[in-house]
Amino acid sequence: MSGKSNLKRIGVMTGGGDCPGLNAVIRAVTKTAINVYNVEVYGIYDGFLGLIQDHVKPLTFDDVSNILDRGGTILGSSNKSNPEKFVVGKDESGKPVYENVTDTCLANIDKYELDAIVCIGGDGTMSGAHNFVERGVRIVGVPKTIDNDLMHTEITFGFDTAVATATQAMDRIRTTASSHHRVMLVEMMGRNAGWLTLHSATAAGADIILIPEIPFEINKITEYCTKRHEKGRAYTIVAVAEGAKPVGGDVVVDRIVHESPDPIRLGGVSEVVSEQLSTITGLESRATVLGHTQRGGTPTAFDRVIATQFGHHALELLMSGEDGVMVAMQHGRVTHTPIAEVADKQRTVPEDNPLIAAAQATGASFGV
Repeated sequence: MSGKSNLKRIGVMTGGGDCPGLNAVIRAVTKTAINVYNVEVYGIYDGFLGLIQDHVKPLTFDDVSNILDRGGTILGSSNKSNPEKFVVGKDESGKPVYENVTDTCLANIDKYELDAIVCIGGDGTMSGAHNFVERGVRIVGVPKTIDNDLMHTEITFGFDTAVATATQAMDRIRTTASSHHRVMLVEMMGRNAGWLTLHSATAAGADIILIPEIPFEINKITEYCTKRHEKGRAYTIVAVAEGAKPVGGDVVVDRIVHESPDPIRLGGVSEVVSEQLSTITGLESRATVLGHTQRGGTPTAFDRVIATQFGHHALELLMSGEDGVMVAMQHGRVTHTPIAEVADKQRTVPEDNPLIAAAQATGASFGV
């Protein structure tokens, strides 16, 4: 849709896992709406759950002041609230019972007279947003994820902070690895995309980098570690994406969360590889799973800047009459792309990515 907008009241929500920079987007959207267009802003709390359970409140200028540098989200979030498949109870066998509660959400949108919604989230949230777009709700999405795996945008806010956090963790682990002469594996998030592991491992100078897009051979990893040991290298740092898997093998699943739009939760591959390394080489090996530390903390300056740009651009799009789109960064410029082109898709690392070649050229192994 395009044309001059006559919005009077909008909603803003954060869905999926939290990440640094969410508050910067909320701030930019709200302050732009109030300062520039005299548009009222309502916060939708805990993602789509706020629309399901009628948890919607006004946001004022003061509510979003002094939150630029805060991690997390003042609106709360949820990655278990899929309106199209919402858990309403359990059957006699204990299995979850689902209902499509989209109509309940639409009723609450009407109740608060929301003319449009700024929906901040990753691919799962964009998939949920697309459901509402098809039902006639005016939505502009803002790309958020530490995984950096949304289609049609070169960067998502939160990614830079997570890379910095993971890099610092590997820097710290390097000192203990050196002291104890160990092979140290560091497992990172990212689901089926290796962006976070590839970037942080390159920044930290990891010796071995295992990402989902390049299935590894355990014998190649053990050979690499053994050769380093024989050359007098006292330790080896292995960066492992949670979605990494061996050639011809499967990912390691930590658990299944049935009520989530993304029910398969990966995790534990570093422990598996660590045990195999120790058994085959005799070298002492330890695994560290960074987990949710990658999501937390103060956003970097870079993430604050692009989050502010994205939030401002989202509001500008709505006020110009655009909707059904997601803000994106393409060729270094802020633009937008149809939400339909982002929903239910994931951007993975291509094998010809220049950073892979750079890492290999400087001595890193990808286990192949």
